[in-house]
Amino acid sequence: MRWFILCLLPAPVWADAYVANRVIRAGDVIRAEDISAVQADIPHALTSAEQIAGQEARVTLYPGRPIRADQLGAPAVVDRNQIVSLAYHSGNLAITTEGRALSRGSVGDVIRVLNLASRAALQGQIMPDGSVRVPPPKG
Repeated sequence: MRWFILCLLPAPVWADAYVANRVIRAGDVIRAEDISAVQADIPHALTSAEQIAGQEARVTLYPGRPIRADQLGAPAVVDRNQIVSLAYHSGNLAITTEGRALSRGSVGDVIRVLNLASRAALQGQIMPDGSVRVPPPKG
């Protein structure tokens, strides 16, 4: 009598992973034609074009290399040294003035801004319209 031992080993699961088609510099917004799908099991690689297209590269992406989530972010709406509208709201009081952004950021980021009238450096949150909302002082 012959005995057969059947040994089942897990087979690799292939999924679409996305890679860059060209060199994408840090700060560039990624378009759909800048990426392509490859059949491979690449750890931490993004698997959906919707997760990538329209995002900004935080680091330089090279052709053929997988794109990871930590390499992307929302596109910046405020650039460094850009003149922005500073807004302060407290109850019925609203004050608006101009400021100079000391760093770049996207909607929701907290950046440092120089108030051009008082020369004071403040921190504020970037709003969807590109203005910076300054919180009330603590204390």
